[in-house]
Amino acid sequence: MKIYIGSDHAGYLLKEEIVKYLNDKYEVVNCGPFGMDSVDYPDYAVKVCKEVKEDVVGILVCYTGIGMSMAANKFKGVRAALVGKVEDAILTREHNNANVLCLSAKNTPVDLAIEIVEKFLTTEFTYGRHERRVNKINEIDVSR
Repeated sequence: MKIYIGSDHAGYLLKEEIVKYLNDKYEVVNCGPFGMDSVDYPDYAVKVCKEVKEDVVGILVCYTGIGMSMAANKFKGVRAALVGKVEDAILTREHNNANVLCLSAKNTPVDLAIEIVEKFLTTEFTYGRHERRVNKINEIDVSR
């Protein structure tokens, strides 16, 4: 599995800890930033989400995780979930087939973030009744 990861300046330190953890286990592409200078989170959501496809997932970190999840879900085929608990990491993979994990640097300590990431990456989609619902999500294309 290939993993693209990005953050804004507020999520930089947590992102770097996650990258360190993942580097020995997966093919990881760090999309930046590469320091703590102020940056705009949508720019990094774009860098990560344009690469997400089958067998390629994304991880995004910002101060709350909210902005990243909003930006990520603009991409067709991306199902981004803001996760703050291990159980939610499992459920969003099993039920929603989420392919982008969003984390809050403000509310997620490193040890919890690592646990969430690990469950997100190792939990499989359960298909069944959930497949119909995910297909409905994928079909939504609303423009005003």
